Amino acid sequence: MLRRTLAYFLCSSLVTVAQQRPDLPKSEPEPDVRLPNGKLQRDEILKAEHDKSLQDAAELVRLSEELKQDLEKAGSFVVSIQTIKKTEEIEKLSKRIRSRLKRS
Repeated sequence: MLRRTLAYFLCSSLVTVAQQRPDLPKSEPEPDVRLPNGKLQRDEILKAEHDKSLQDAAELVRLSEELKQDLEKAGSFVVSIQTIKKTEEIEKLSKRIRSRLKRS
């Protein structure tokens, strides 16, 4: 009986807390902003982000090839600090590209 009462009060307090949670404000769609040349600002931003992603992808390929060459040259137990730094740069580039793709 005591367990049921405690469970009831626990559930009712959780429901009360959930109902008191403020609703997130609804975001209104932003109006289309046009640039002086007549193009949509959003389209230009997306195009610039796409171009930057292509540049980052080319850099990613270059670093990956260098990493592969470094690993082939290195022994099985020795890895240089520069090689580790390349892997960190590869990771940063891939995260940047992924974040741009998610925003698109």
